[in-house]
Amino acid sequence: MTLPAGFHSLWPTPLGVHRWAEAEAVNPLLVRVFQALRATQRHARGEAEAPFFASDDDLLRRVQLPEWQRLVQFIVHSLRDTVAAANRHAWPAAEGGAAPGLQVAIEGLWFQTSRGGAFHDVHTHGNCSWSGVYCVQVDPPPQRSAHPTYGAGNGVTRFYGPPLAQQGGAHMDFGNAYLQPPHVDVAPVPGQLVVFPSWLLHQALPYDGELERVIVSFNASVHAAAGGDRLHGYSAA
Repeated sequence: MTLPAGFHSLWPTPLGVHRWAEAEAVNPLLVRVFQALRATQRHARGEAEAPFFASDDDLLRRVQLPEWQRLVQFIVHSLRDTVAAANRHAWPAAEGGAAPGLQVAIEGLWFQTSRGGAFHDVHTHGNCSWSGVYCVQVDPPPQRSAHPTYGAGNGVTRFYGPPLAQQGGAHMDFGNAYLQPPHVDVAPVPGQLVVFPSWLLHQALPYDGELERVIVSFNASVHAAAGGDRLHGYSAA
């Protein structure tokens, strides 16, 4: 590939933020469902009550409520929109300029609860191309961000830019200010879904509040509906 003269911004990091219109009506129901599932799974695992809990990742088949199915549909549609926007210059042009048909496979779907300063350390997600986090419940924004210890970072999801892992203690000056800030904090808002590449480093910062922080997370793979995911002419040896 020969690049033309001029400026090129390469390898951007896509992030999709979506809001579910039904969240206010449905989220309280989801909290009750998750409380029941948590009690059942803790008993089956022999786990005591603790500030942090992560369910099994089989919610796609375990929960059959129509409200839950509508949330899953919202997640899939939002994922499709984000993936299409991220790949608009990478996919081959379809007839009429439309994005190609997609097959979305939810590889895992689970919920997490946290309180009392619990957190989820820096990590990525494997065996998928996209992940997401949907906020079900958390303290209202002014109350959450007024926490005497955690402040505005209370319970946020922090995403770390790709250069962070490579940069280490490298020199910072005016010339590479474009690398700053090294992270972006996305505040938890009930009804908000954040879709991100599975390779993106992220963490849930410590949370404490009157309400538990309750989220739904997922992993997904995305393929061309007609098959033929290969775009660049490579072949197996």
